Amino acid sequence: MQKKKAAFQPKPKKAGMYSAILPGLGQAYNRQYWKLPIIYAGAAAAGYFFSYNLDKYHHYRKEYLDRLADPNAPIAPGEPYTGYQELKTLQDQYRKFLDMTALFSALGYTLQVIDAVAAAHLKNFDISRDISMNFTPVATPYYVGVGVVVTFK
Repeated sequence: MQKKKAAFQPKPKKAGMYSAILPGLGQAYNRQYWKLPIIYAGAAAAGYFFSYNLDKYHHYRKEYLDRLADPNAPIAPGEPYTGYQELKTLQDQYRKFLDMTALFSALGYTLQVIDAVAAAHLKNFDISRDISMNFTPVATPYYVGVGVVVTFK
């Protein structure tokens, strides 16, 4: 006689903890392997944009500070700026992009943790079309009366 193997039911706390430690690990724990490339592509994109915006911010900040130190310094060929205000504007623009990248990265990190917890809760959720109810009378042992138990399937 073989025992029927119980369906895998992940623990939501464990899935959330795994996802918080290493992005995508909670999805792997939930056996949703198809989500891993999406999570790591998002992390790679966030890393690329963070690095790009940080490099540009430092470049234009250095140019701005150099221009303030020596107003007669020659402009490098191919650069799109000519004055203080343009350098300050580019520096501020890339600082804003850097902040937005950090914000969206944190939001994506949080969403993947929430996804792991929600998926663990709903792993074996019954989505069948059977939504029947059973009404069963119950005699109460501690007091006189009759009750009704409603059970949804």
